[in-house]
Amino acid sequence: MKEFNAKEEKDRIVKFIRDYYEKNNLGGVVIGISGGKDSGVVAGLFTEALGKENVLGVTLPCHSKESDRDDAKLVSDFYGFKLINVDLTQVNDIFKDEINKLGNFTEEELKNSDINLKPRLRMTAFYYLAALYSEVQKKPYIVAGTGNKCEAFVGYFTKGGDGVSDINVLGDLTVEEVIKIGEVLNVPDKVLYKTPDDGLSGMSDEEKLGFTYNDVAKVMNGEEVDEKVKKKILAKHYANQHKFNIPIYKRDEN
Repeated sequence: MKEFNAKEEKDRIVKFIRDYYEKNNLGGVVIGISGGKDSGVVAGLFTEALGKENVLGVTLPCHSKESDRDDAKLVSDFYGFKLINVDLTQVNDIFKDEINKLGNFTEEELKNSDINLKPRLRMTAFYYLAALYSEVQKKPYIVAGTGNKCEAFVGYFTKGGDGVSDINVLGDLTVEEVIKIGEVLNVPDKVLYKTPDDGLSGMSDEEKLGFTYNDVAKVMNGEEVDEKVKKKILAKHYANQHKFNIPIYKRDEN
């Protein structure tokens, strides 16, 4: 495999963004700044590609850690783009109150739905803000995704939530490669080397998944991995294919 050159890859991504924006007459971007490495790297790439004045960072706390918002501000302060905050806690709780009227569900029954509700609310907010700022700034804003290749391989994203975006610049990069590009972009160390978590469940990504992103990358590259770990990774990969392919009924024209 060709050796990864982070500087060259960063330059190619920046050109990819600029070319796409020019071709489609776009103006700005909305990025959810979680305080983690992926959103930090995406913010750095778009700031270089479009200029800080065309980047809108958004924090959307929802029963989440205050430290994540502090880390998001580290990123916005470093790159100089505008960062706004929209608290979704009450929206989430009002929705949950309505659901609770439907029956006496247990915490275990609600757990997965609750975890996935938050990224879906957040994506609604991102698209609302993109449409709003398109009108305010008189130029089209689109929503940037922040998911990487390792997450995609095992389906570690919410369908209709953080799996939705208008442009994804990390989708073909492993976690290790994202970090290397982040080093080139000088993403603040506290953010770049932070243990990845969803900021929602109270667990790290790797604790939730039961394997490391490094092992995911090895499986994708055909490298040796403990057989039990490999089976677990591939099980996730195949179980989540429905997130990528929406079946569409085709009429029989005969």
